[in-house]
Amino acid sequence: MRPDAGAVRVVDYDPARADHRAAYRALNLAWIERHFAVEPRDRLELDDPERHVLAAGGRIFVAEVGTADGVRVLGTCAMLREPDGACELAKMAVDEAARGRGVGRALGEAVVAAARSLGAPRVDLLSNTALVPAIALYRALGFVEVPLPRTDYARANIKMVLDLRGVAGGGG
Repeated sequence: MRPDAGAVRVVDYDPARADHRAAYRALNLAWIERHFAVEPRDRLELDDPERHVLAAGGRIFVAEVGTADGVRVLGTCAMLREPDGACELAKMAVDEAARGRGVGRALGEAVVAAARSLGAPRVDLLSNTALVPAIALYRALGFVEVPLPRTDYARANIKMVLDLRGVAGGGG
């Protein structure tokens, strides 16, 4: 067994890795299709993340674990850049079998750390209150609910923000 087997680590999405591309798309489609309908913006970001996330200045984080056979992707999360310099946490998905292991928290913390390193004033996210575990995670990371603006997503019924101005060190 590999020495790093069992340790969850968060790495940058590698477009050259077929497992990263497949997991980003499949894990996100699984939760969206389970709870909602896949929307046009979903298709753009999931079908061509290099163009619609990475080329636009965003990043995608991948949580993976070493196994006896190599590496297994447990979850993914995107960080999109907003025109005002803020960042958006988007497309967080964790494999159902890996839930409860801190994978979502690790991905969320990676987005917050990356946004801080860019000097972003805040991290925004859109979600749906039916996703109770996700909302609880966002609150645990320090996000607070703010008024919901007009959005491209029909499923979005909550906007949450983590203010990074004047906040030193780690998140919640």
